[in-house]
Amino acid sequence: MTTTTHRTPADTMTAYFDAWQRHDAESLRDVLADDVVFDGPMGHVEGLEDNVASLRGLFGIVTAVTIRHVFVDGPEVATIYDLHTTATEAPMLTVNWAHVVDGRVTGIRAVFDPRPLLST
Repeated sequence: MTTTTHRTPADTMTAYFDAWQRHDAESLRDVLADDVVFDGPMGHVEGLEDNVASLRGLFGIVTAVTIRHVFVDGPEVATIYDLHTTATEAPMLTVNWAHVVDGRVTGIRAVFDPRPLLST
């Protein structure tokens, strides 16, 4: 069971994207809630274990994440970033909208154009 932390929502998302930069799926366990839900153009994932496994798979093609801007409104954090992958020529502009409670991400909605990934 996840415990409460004293991280702010912004700190939580910084830790989340730091783990992405390191391709460290195990560190995500420290920032994702047990019942985290992800929704995006290419799928829906529920629960900590399935989200960690999904991200571990994604790290196989991610070469970099370039954060452009972060917006914080209470527990809501929207991160705009360029997702660089081995599967696409150009970086993919992505928006990640996360809901953070007690230092843990409970929900993520990702918005991006999936067409470059689908044509590979």
